[in-house]
Amino acid sequence: MIELIDIDKRFGDLHVLKGVSRRFAEGSVTALVGPSGGGKSTLLRCINLLEVPTSGTVRIGEASITFTPGRRTRWSEIQALRRQTGMVFQNFQLFPHRTAIENVMEGLVTVLGWSKDRAKARALELLDRVGLASKADAWPSTLSGGQQQRVAIARALAPSPRVLLCDEPTSALDPELAEEVVEVLAGLAREGTTMVMATHDLRLASRVAQEVVFLDAGVVVETGPARDVFDRPQRERTKRFLASLAAASGAEAAGTSTGPAG
Repeated sequence: MIELIDIDKRFGDLHVLKGVSRRFAEGSVTALVGPSGGGKSTLLRCINLLEVPTSGTVRIGEASITFTPGRRTRWSEIQALRRQTGMVFQNFQLFPHRTAIENVMEGLVTVLGWSKDRAKARALELLDRVGLASKADAWPSTLSGGQQQRVAIARALAPSPRVLLCDEPTSALDPELAEEVVEVLAGLAREGTTMVMATHDLRLASRVAQEVVFLDAGVVVETGPARDVFDRPQRERTKRFLASLAAASGAEAAGTSTGPAG
């Protein structure tokens, strides 16, 4: 189980998260949605301590850290939590000088100390899982954006993390390539992979997530089963946000289908 208790995060005078508390059950998939600047990506990054909370408690399994202003957290404590997470970033962040399989192997060899043979077998298994076994020896520059993101997902899964964290995993992709990534994440969800994802992509959230948390101005406005939040939102702020996303999505689809007038 992943638990966040009373998480506050400040960047100087900017109060980004304001006492957020959530539990994420093993095997669950949760989408963090909300407007830009609402706090969803910061909350996601607080789970694996890429952003260190100003105050509050983060618990993953048996590991737990309570943060207080002025208290320095030991690196060993941070590592104990971070090693239980895998992170998928918006812009892939593959090593350009490593092939697809070498990107997946890298952390296993350099961080966990696996032999190259063992790491290679694990990497091949994961590339096959994301549909890219045939691209094992390809350089990132020769892969499409969707393929690069699928390699990044395989890399994040390599050490068998307790939770997979996805920060806007489809936002850098066009709709066709995004569909590849959505399908891979949906497959992981069906297999019972615990995931928390920050996303603006309603297609991703509605297809993959079981639970939705809507954040605005650093607080949780609404939460519940994905179908309930998307189909029958209770809060007026949630209704406005979903309506704006639907309108933007419709306008983008119309522009794609009709093309520019002239």
